Amino acid sequence: MAEPFVHESSYVDAGATIGADTKVWHFCHVMPGAVIGERCNLGQNVVVMNGVRLGNNVKVQNNVSLYEGVELEDDVFCGPSCVFTNVLNPRAHVSRKHEYRRTLVRRGASIGANATIVCGVTLGRYAFIGAGAVVTADTPDFALMVGVPARRVGWTCQCGERLPAPAPQCRCRACGAGYEEADGVLRQIVAPGSPG
Repeated sequence: MAEPFVHESSYVDAGATIGADTKVWHFCHVMPGAVIGERCNLGQNVVVMNGVRLGNNVKVQNNVSLYEGVELEDDVFCGPSCVFTNVLNPRAHVSRKHEYRRTLVRRGASIGANATIVCGVTLGRYAFIGAGAVVTADTPDFALMVGVPARRVGWTCQCGERLPAPAPQCRCRACGAGYEEADGVLRQIVAPGSPG
């Protein structure tokens, strides 16, 4: 594997960890204590604060700030200018560093451009957050979330395609993965590419 690439206009502070084959593009700042996995891509003007953790193969598009308390598991996609918070009631004149809330984005989730993720929530595996949505509560695995505040309007496949409404089972038209819904929870029952 190749060494990480860091553009000459970016800063990586001592104490930050960046994995092999990761690319840090123009005007980024990776702060001490940040941990970035292998094969990640940080677009232009990305800030990764102290204590933030990124898994492997994470894509962070331009103009995203990852504040302390944010954790992105493997294969997460963050669209341009999406927003994470880490305090519920910020004030410039009141220090609330002891009130930072953890935000966890589970494996394979995608966050659309300009979406806002309010701190303290967990986005489920392979959830898909639509552009401009404001997420204020935990989302289930495979959920398709849109609106302000975000609400579930359907389900998405692991491959990112919208699923037909399960009744109670369905197959992805694109990759063939099979799913079953029960009590508001979707689970994969057939792997992508399986015959059937």
